[in-house]
Amino acid sequence: MQNKIFYLGPQTSYCDCAKELFIKKFFNEQTKFEEIAKPTIISVIKALTQSEHKNSFAIMPIENSIQGIVRETLDALLLLKYTDIKIIAEASIPVNHCLIGYASSLSEINEITSHPQAIAQCYNFISDNFEEAISIKHDSSTASAISKLTPDSPNSVAIGSEYSAKYYNIPIIKKDINDMPSNTTRFILLGIKKNKITKQDKTGFSFSTPNSPGALCNVLKILDKYQINMTYIDSRPSKKSLGEYMFYVDIDGHALTENVSKAIFEILQIVTDFQYLGSYTQCK
Repeated sequence: MQNKIFYLGPQTSYCDCAKELFIKKFFNEQTKFEEIAKPTIISVIKALTQSEHKNSFAIMPIENSIQGIVRETLDALLLLKYTDIKIIAEASIPVNHCLIGYASSLSEINEITSHPQAIAQCYNFISDNFEEAISIKHDSSTASAISKLTPDSPNSVAIGSEYSAKYYNIPIIKKDINDMPSNTTRFILLGIKKNKITKQDKTGFSFSTPNSPGALCNVLKILDKYQINMTYIDSRPSKKSLGEYMFYVDIDGHALTENVSKAIFEILQIVTDFQYLGSYTQCK
């Protein structure tokens, strides 16, 4: 059966760029995939869970260096709780946004469309160059917004990558418009392929705690006890009851190493709704 790889499309999205990196570095360039773009993060997850897991993989953005966690991805990961699908690799892609469209000048523009994260990452540029009356519209991805531009509507432009603009043969009005030049997005690769232990592994998991004083602190104390570095923590509503939250944590180390496995065992004793998200390595 042919390998499949699902990703947040359309073609030329930043997720598409991450896909190319994963294929080259995690697999190899000789591995053949049926590459399938999906319009939303939730549709990527659903396509993966409904496919043949052994031969299927998925790629999604999970964190941006400026805007933080991609909350749609955290919510989508909850759908994997009762499957054997895990995070098996991660990769970081530099984000260099451009203003793209058929407008001959900035003064001609009255509408800007892009993914909400891209809009937020260019907030200062938009504020400095456009009046408050500028219309801001959201799309499922930067590439999708660019693909819909037409010469018949020069007043409408999009924010996205130079790669995307060249692919669709649409003029670049201005390059490097993101507010921070170090803007980077982290992407995750999902599948059931088992990873070997390396010195650069991370492990992700989520959990809820009892609604009592010090409950989260007790989890952090266990990580400190085993000298485990926590690289990320965030929370999302559990969607079960008001005031109940799921915590998402990334730590250094593989789940099969002694200190991480002992820490996870102890954490399991004091939390609820624990979900192991995977142990994975960085693709560079």
